[in-house]
Amino acid sequence: MKQAVILQIIVLCILGIVWSLIPLGVLPEWLQSYLVAIQCMLIAALAGVLYCLRAIYVNYGVNMAWNSYWNVWYLLRPVASAISGLVAYIFLKAGVIILEADTADGANSYGYFAFAFIAGYNVDNFLRRIEGVAKSTFSVEPSSAGRNDKNDN
Repeated sequence: MKQAVILQIIVLCILGIVWSLIPLGVLPEWLQSYLVAIQCMLIAALAGVLYCLRAIYVNYGVNMAWNSYWNVWYLLRPVASAISGLVAYIFLKAGVIILEADTADGANSYGYFAFAFIAGYNVDNFLRRIEGVAKSTFSVEPSSAGRNDKNDN
């Protein structure tokens, strides 16, 4: 359990450092055009860390059902969340998914960030929704990757 907590704190610190570098203009010129996508990945990873921290205290403190076999999940969840945040950005940018909110000047990025947070916090349901969009838009059958999941922790 301690390993999982320490890992989440390390990931949280890395996210904080990377996020704090953005306003300092430290990012290379070629990354500046991808700033919103990068921020979507960061906020989705933050959502993944939040989900992991919640899972730790629920499984360890509330349910008293901690199992170290889940350590791999705690390691990979923020990564999967960051990837989901990037996918959310791409789907929004491509217009495949449309946010139904008024866009005020300068507030456009916040819709991306909110959607990325949701995608990062709830990766499994987000991927199911994306598969649903793919099926209805492109006639692509859903994968079997998530069909045997018993619990998303």
